[in-house]
Amino acid sequence: MKFTKMTKPQEVQREWHVIDAEGKTFGRLVTEIATLLRGKHKPNYTPHVDCGDYVVVINASKVKVSGAKENKEYHRHTGYFGGVKSEKLAELRQKNPEKLFKLATRGMLPKTKLGRAMLKKLKVYPGSEHPHTAQVKGN
Repeated sequence: MKFTKMTKPQEVQREWHVIDAEGKTFGRLVTEIATLLRGKHKPNYTPHVDCGDYVVVINASKVKVSGAKENKEYHRHTGYFGGVKSEKLAELRQKNPEKLFKLATRGMLPKTKLGRAMLKKLKVYPGSEHPHTAQVKGN
């Protein structure tokens, strides 16, 4: 009789991935990021354990968007009557690319405590400088 190996949280080996977003398509990049955060690229993936890696995205403000998605709007509600606030993707990319990447990636992760823990491992920087050079092995 064979059993499936379930990874325990203390057995997870985390790595750091640096992704340069310059010139890459936004949607395809975000799906790649979500896969790395979730840990689905690993052979010991376990759905109920956070076995994903850390992801550092640099040059986030230079990402490409295909088609007419520059006008796509992200909505949020303040909690008050008539409190719907909208921001266009183009504005978010220039003003706050970290928020743009987190919003898009959050939609591809579980909507639970597990998904929130995974999203905390995403670090986004608009330029090419980041403070995680000590953790990344390739630098």
